[in-house]
Amino acid sequence: MQFSIKDLENLSGIKAHTIRIWEKRYGVLTPMRTDSNIRYYDLSNLQKLLNITLLHNHGYKISKISKSDAKEIAKLVSEIVNEKSVKNHAISAFKLAMMNFDQTLFTTTYTKLLSEKSFREIFYQIFIPLMNEIGLLWQSETITPAHEHFITNLIRQKIIINTELLQNFEPSNESKVFVLFLPLNEIHELALLYLNYEIISNGYKTLYLGESIPMENLKDVLKYFDNIIFISCITVEPSYDKINDYLDTITNEIIEKSNSELWIGGRMTQHISKTKINSKIRIFDSIEEITSEIQ
Repeated sequence: MQFSIKDLENLSGIKAHTIRIWEKRYGVLTPMRTDSNIRYYDLSNLQKLLNITLLHNHGYKISKISKSDAKEIAKLVSEIVNEKSVKNHAISAFKLAMMNFDQTLFTTTYTKLLSEKSFREIFYQIFIPLMNEIGLLWQSETITPAHEHFITNLIRQKIIINTELLQNFEPSNESKVFVLFLPLNEIHELALLYLNYEIISNGYKTLYLGESIPMENLKDVLKYFDNIIFISCITVEPSYDKINDYLDTITNEIIEKSNSELWIGGRMTQHISKTKINSKIRIFDSIEEITSEIQ
C-alpha cells in the first residue's frame, strides 16, 4: 500500500510540513519513489509515524524519539498506560487494521480493550472517535469505501454480539415499546444498532426493523403495540430537500393517528424545520442525548 504525505497528515493528525521537517532533520521516515520520481510511504512508515505521534503527544521530544529504532519506539508506546494513551493506541491500532484489512489485529485490540473496559466505554471512548476520523478520511479520499465497510462491519459485529447477550432476558419495563428503523434508502445503521443495545440494557422491549424501511411497514407495527416510540437516525436519506416532507407524511399517517412518538438523530436533522418539532416529534444531537432520555 502506498501513502502520500497528505495521507500521512490525515491519518496521524501531524501537518505535512511538520512531517517533512521531522523527516529531513531527524530521518524518522524513509520515503520511496515511484518510477516517475514521486515520493510515497509504505505501511511500515505509517505505523512508525502513528507510534511517534503517540509518543510526541505524551511529551517525548522528537530528537529523542528519532534516536530509537522501531522496536524501541514500540516498547515506549507499550509502556504508556494512562487512559489517554490506551485510547490513542487503540484507535491507531484499529486504523492500521483498517488500512491493512487485518481482522486479526482488530480482534486482538478489541479483546485487550474488553479486558479493561466495558463494551459501553469502548463504544463511546474508542469507536465513536474512530468512526468520526474514518468519516474525515473517507471525505479526503485517504481511504476507499472498501476500508470503511471493512471496519464498520467489524464494529457492527461487536454491537450485535453484545446485544444478543442482553436478549437472553425478558424486558423488565413494558410501559413502552421502542421501534428502531431507518427510512427508505438509508443504510447507515451503526448508531441505530448501538441505540438498540442501550434500550435493551435499560430493560425495555425493542423491535429492530433495520435499514431502508418503507412507511407501510411502520403502519403494520401499530396493529400490535400501543405507546410506541419510533427511533431513527438519518444520515443521507431523506435528503435535505425532502426531509421535511418525509416528517409531514410520517406525522400525518402514523404519529398523529396513534399513541406514538418519533425520536430522530443524525446529520440530516440540521435541515428539519423547527415548525415540525412538537411534543411527539423530538430531535436529538447525539447518541448520548437519546441514551440519557431513555435512562
